[in-house]
Amino acid sequence: MGIVRPHLWFAKDAEKAAAFYASVIPNSRVTHVVNAPAGVPDVAEGEPFIVNMELDGMPVDMINAGSAFTLDEAFSFVVDCDDQEQVDHYWEALTADGGEPGQCGWLTDRFGVSWQVVPKEIEKIFGDYSSEGSKRALAAMLTMTKLDIAALEAAARA
Repeated sequence: MGIVRPHLWFAKDAEKAAAFYASVIPNSRVTHVVNAPAGVPDVAEGEPFIVNMELDGMPVDMINAGSAFTLDEAFSFVVDCDDQEQVDHYWEALTADGGEPGQCGWLTDRFGVSWQVVPKEIEKIFGDYSSEGSKRALAAMLTMTKLDIAALEAAARA
């Protein structure tokens, strides 16, 4: 493991988010939960305060600390998918129960964390973004929410 890891600020529900991510993303687990001592602003004593997890083996820290800061699309996790079946699976799981689809393979889950659900071969489809085929594929992607691999490949070949 490296020395850098993401740290996500939640108003609340960091422990629920971590448990959800561990249930959806392989090689993931909650590793430690620290409950708040008395006097922590915006967190009741004894409630989950700091949550540590491994997300696909990567350490991730989460904190419940009130609404002073909010999560947004400026930070996202990328899920590299082998095929359309995986794209569909992760898209459905991460948008379930209040998640919101975004554009071009982006979504926001019910906890406010942004994700990009993309096929591993996306770089092959788009190349250096300069060919006519890659421009057509990009134009097709800009009309999509969940990515459709076959449609992107067809646009690139057209």
